[in-house]
Amino acid sequence: MSRYTRKGWHLANEDGALILARRWPARFDLAVETLLPKVRHKARLAHHVRQDLWRALQGLRGFTPCIRVEESADATRLIAGGQLDAGGARNAALARIEALLEDPDRRARWTRWS
Repeated sequence: MSRYTRKGWHLANEDGALILARRWPARFDLAVETLLPKVRHKARLAHHVRQDLWRALQGLRGFTPCIRVEESADATRLIAGGQLDAGGARNAALARIEALLEDPDRRARWTRWS
């Protein structure tokens, strides 16, 4: 595994997967998975999704976003979620993450810029 920090964000390559997290080790207390078309730049995709995820959940106390991006033969597997230090609102947060990942406009923007 290789890992480096840039502007306060940890980027790690772990078995071919890229992990983007504010705190290390990355923790996925909340996690929602989706498949996207193949992308050229996993780090760009991770940063775009992280920004939208933060905007969607910035009011959730104790939340720190984490993104995991993996390439397969014909798709990109993305896991979005993060660390949740405070209790409560877990199901609502998962629903918001799922809605974010399934939004067709955002998906198109993420893949276009990645």
